[in-house]
Amino acid sequence: MENKYSNKYLIETGIGLQDVDGLKNSSYFLSQADKYINGEISLDELDKIINSYYENKPGEDARTEEADIVSNRIAQIISNDSFTFTVGQLVSIHKRLFDGVYNHAGKLRDFNFIKKEWVLDGRSVIYGDYHELQSTLEYDFESERKFKYVGLSKDEIIEHLATFVSNLWQIHAFQEGNTRTTAVFFIKYLRSLGFDVTNDVFAKNAWYFRNALVRANFRFIGKGINDDKSYLILFLRNLLLKEHNVLRNRDLRISVDKENDEPLPRELRIVELIKANPKISIDELANRIGVSPRTIKNITAVLVKNNKIKRIKNYLITLIFDILLI
Repeated sequence: MENKYSNKYLIETGIGLQDVDGLKNSSYFLSQADKYINGEISLDELDKIINSYYENKPGEDARTEEADIVSNRIAQIISNDSFTFTVGQLVSIHKRLFDGVYNHAGKLRDFNFIKKEWVLDGRSVIYGDYHELQSTLEYDFESERKFKYVGLSKDEIIEHLATFVSNLWQIHAFQEGNTRTTAVFFIKYLRSLGFDVTNDVFAKNAWYFRNALVRANFRFIGKGINDDKSYLILFLRNLLLKEHNVLRNRDLRISVDKENDEPLPRELRIVELIKANPKISIDELANRIGVSPRTIKNITAVLVKNNKIKRIKNYLITLIFDILLI
């Protein structure tokens, strides 16, 4: 049923969701994706083209290859409505997305970890204990399965959905690819509930979606910070009610230094973003920090001069950095 949804929606959602992990697609993939959008090739044909491309180009950037492969797989999965509301479906989606990309595709993680978040100035959400992942997932799924939406207002429905998806994400069932898996599962679940989610909210605001999930699951009572689902609710109102709330990542940031409550320097925030994605562009840095590209260029020039970062290559748009100690 590939034609039920527009080609543009499918492929742009797949591409947009790579932003949750700072991944960018290759120009080759984008050119081939345009052929799919224009109806010249199918998703299966696009898959074969991309696989062949990387088979003939060993040593290509692994992150770009991941973005290309997974973008197309997301489009394939959301191109139809087949769905079961089970933990097995969630695991199956992770397997389908990342088979051959991660050696742990389709496997629940078997260790605990922390993940420094830009939006939290380097702090981490507390994720679910790996010993209890299966039982915690089963409990949340059963609770949601029993939940009755009848008689609820639109506001109440959206608030409940925000709670469900933020809880699912916080369990963090998988070692990598958790947010993309959660997003794809959630899109299919929303459809099963009768919602139209064929707009471009995920395609254009995937990183905001992830940051909103972070804020919905972070509390630091000693600093007066509570978990806050309001940002996730704004995202869902745009997605489900077709509202036009402004979604800006900088609005979600907790700009308090751990030691002295001073704002975290922009320089350190830039370095953290470069660490997460060495191929991040000047324009994207500007968007995420909330300043102009000229300001980013000035700051990175100073960082290079002070040996905080080292420029390896200079493309027309993208600067690639090798991170040094800061």
